[in-house]
Amino acid sequence: MFDETLLDDAEALTRADPRGLLRDAAGAGARVRTAARLAAEAGITGLRPDGRPRTVLTAGPGTAATAAADLLGTLAGGACPVVPLAPTGVAAAAGALRWALPGWAGPVDLLLIATHDGGEPGLALLAEQAYRRGCTVVAVAPDRTPVAEAVQGAHGLAVPMATAPGEVLEEEPVEAYANGTTAAPGAFWALLTPLLLLLDRTGLVDADADAVHELADRLDTTAERCGPAVAAYSNPAKTLAAELAESLPLVWTEGPGAGPIGRRFTAVLAELAGRPALTAALPEALAAHGALLVTGSADATDADDFFRDRVEEPGPPRARVVLLRDRPPGGLTAAPAARELALAHSAPLSELEPGEGGDLAATAELIATTDFAAVYLALATTPRS
Repeated sequence: MFDETLLDDAEALTRADPRGLLRDAAGAGARVRTAARLAAEAGITGLRPDGRPRTVLTAGPGTAATAAADLLGTLAGGACPVVPLAPTGVAAAAGALRWALPGWAGPVDLLLIATHDGGEPGLALLAEQAYRRGCTVVAVAPDRTPVAEAVQGAHGLAVPMATAPGEVLEEEPVEAYANGTTAAPGAFWALLTPLLLLLDRTGLVDADADAVHELADRLDTTAERCGPAVAAYSNPAKTLAAELAESLPLVWTEGPGAGPIGRRFTAVLAELAGRPALTAALPEALAAHGALLVTGSADATDADDFFRDRVEEPGPPRARVVLLRDRPPGGLTAAPAARELALAHSAPLSELEPGEGGDLAATAELIATTDFAAVYLALATTPRS
């Protein structure tokens, strides 16, 4: 059950947040600045690469690493393929996961390792395999962990992962997955920021120090608008959380930068709030999810549904469209068609668009807003007895 009154009680939100998810989301801008400083101290901003890699390979466990790789691939565009390496294993635990390079990987390729844990033997073995193949290896991992030491031993570059003040990385990997640690906003920005600066040095993305500073400022501004002290009626994240209560979110994305945001949002909703959600890009989403809107419309107008006791007999979740929009190329947009389809089936619709600014800053605003919304949804939802 969703307790909407909790959203406007900052003290109650704090008591309901033993994992510190709201504090983590609010400190995303500070985490970016710390990560940028650690990257500079590690030597990333002083690199002078001879040229671009043929392929960028990425490896790392959990939602944070997966979402970072997804966004990097979108930002790189056609400049260079970004290929995520999927892990295998019998459990989502540091000792069970394994990664392997594709057979064609060699000296002209770059391997990026991103891990919030740093204790995965599989990533250490991957770094050694990349060294034997001649791949350049860069890792973002907690300092003095087995992965960081393996990368340094393979003559790669290891950048310490930025942590929040007072944060201690001692949680067991299985427990971290169960508690949603891998989906926490701070872990995502701590892993992403050094990789952005690195790919800027290789010419694959535009993310120099000024762009990263603008990104951090936008995260601070978004935290001011979406923080727990801001009332729900003027807080876009609290509003979105309330709108998604008791619904099945259909996250429709438009624009080159919105796809990774939608995929991260659905993953965070599942991992932090325990909520299923589906995502698709416009205009294909209209056909892919159209039947779900028809089903929801039929349920809503059923006479039996009208007289049903909604407390004792809760019905199935109603589909709700969440439209995440970036700047679509060429000015073409399917947003009017999406609104018309939702209206035709009496399906509720929420829209999020970033404010003005650079591409990275706009992307950061949408990610931060959806992260806050997922956290509020998680904190204000209690299981039905």
